[in-house]
Amino acid sequence: MVFKLNLLTSLNFIIYDYILTMFVQTEITPNPNSLKFLPGKTVSSHGSFEITKKDETNNELVRNLLSVNGVEGIFLGKDFISINKYDDVSWDEVKHIIISLINDFYSSGKDCVIEKDLNEINENLKDIEKKIVKLLDEKIRPAVAKDGGDIKFKEYKDGVVKVQLQGSCSGCPSSTATLKQGVQNLLCHYIPEVKEVRAI
Repeated sequence: MVFKLNLLTSLNFIIYDYILTMFVQTEITPNPNSLKFLPGKTVSSHGSFEITKKDETNNELVRNLLSVNGVEGIFLGKDFISINKYDDVSWDEVKHIIISLINDFYSSGKDCVIEKDLNEINENLKDIEKKIVKLLDEKIRPAVAKDGGDIKFKEYKDGVVKVQLQGSCSGCPSSTATLKQGVQNLLCHYIPEVKEVRAI
């Protein structure tokens, strides 16, 4: 009877532990050094945000993730966290630590990682810049988010649009092709004034 009870207790613990540590799913991205982590909960309730240094934030989870040896940067989307690692580190070394940290964060009762708007919004954009931002928001950013990244408008001058690639898109081998064949072609098609798109 005691053995049976201990066995049941052990089984319950194993099942409980499995549930706690396995609900965070991962998805590969076009960037081999970036992995998308999906906790099944809201990550950011105020848009996307990228952090590469611990001193850029007081956020508990972000600081802990950036403390993991081999982690280069973090990108927070609506329902995912993209982690960028250094090339000389394998995912086998860091993946389980990252999942554990995300699990611990949500298990402590937190609803989301980012609860306030951390992005600066420029309300003084010119008409053409507003068109560019609208196209990026509606036609490009949703597709880029599926790959664990983001693209942010930075500047428009003399026919050249400058954007910043974030998350999985940052340092991705295929990002240049995406930028030229996808983003540039689309913006040039809808806005004739646009002649080129560059990443900064």
